[in-house]
Amino acid sequence: MIGIRAKRIVSDTVIYIVLTVMVVIWLFPLVWMILRAFGTEAGNTSSIVFPNSYTLEHFKALFPGGAADYEQFPYLTWVGNTLIIAIGSCVISTLFVLMVSYALSRLRFKMRKKLMNIALILGLFPGFLSMITLYYTFNFLGLTPNSRVGLMLAYSLGAGTGYYIVKGFFDTVPVAIDEAARIDGASKNRIFWRIIIPLSKPIIVYTILTNFIAPWCDYILASVFMSKAEYYTVAVGIRQWITGLSLPGTHFARFCAGGVLISVPIVILFLVMQKFYVAGITGGAAKG
Repeated sequence: MIGIRAKRIVSDTVIYIVLTVMVVIWLFPLVWMILRAFGTEAGNTSSIVFPNSYTLEHFKALFPGGAADYEQFPYLTWVGNTLIIAIGSCVISTLFVLMVSYALSRLRFKMRKKLMNIALILGLFPGFLSMITLYYTFNFLGLTPNSRVGLMLAYSLGAGTGYYIVKGFFDTVPVAIDEAARIDGASKNRIFWRIIIPLSKPIIVYTILTNFIAPWCDYILASVFMSKAEYYTVAVGIRQWITGLSLPGTHFARFCAGGVLISVPIVILFLVMQKFYVAGITGGAAKG
């Protein structure tokens, strides 16, 4: 008979093989894109994985003076637009989520449970299902097309429906702290800003990261709201290099370079804030 130790070795071996295959499948497109960004081949067709030679020309083309058609494809302008929109929507979304989550965690009012369930169900639907309605509503208000403020609001106004993880974190903060503060004469507003928020750094960092990454990487909603090159976000702008040219694919390597460059800030931000991110999501999942 096969011993327990032998069974465990076989089981662990199978698990490691499966995980290794999954990692390779997940990493291959990313590694391939990075290699194409540094490779000398400009087109989107290649019979080799590793380039024959490497260059920085595709990255230089992302900056003024690096390519003859830079005025037509102003990458740094797109980065600036994306940064403004991402920061603005992140601030608004974070405030909405924190306030809604605290209210649902601490306050008891009529229809509270039903409102939570409705918000949870609405949050299950992809946001792009409402983009046409959002566009015409914002157009009626004069916030589309080509309005950074309109796109910020489109990203952030529904943020409160994503309350559940933050509410779960607030539920783990002892209610006795609120009661002690009320005895000392503090209002609910003062308790929230002066006591609860300073105690909630992990979940705040988690909320900021998630609300920043979404508009930073989004293409669908931005492509509907922005129609002029000078207002494009990066996701919308770099797509022009593979679909909007007379010879699609001839700028594919530049497209890869732009994608690699725009991902660097997110990677750095996540690595720096990883400890708080993990603490926030595990704390918020501890209690619903």
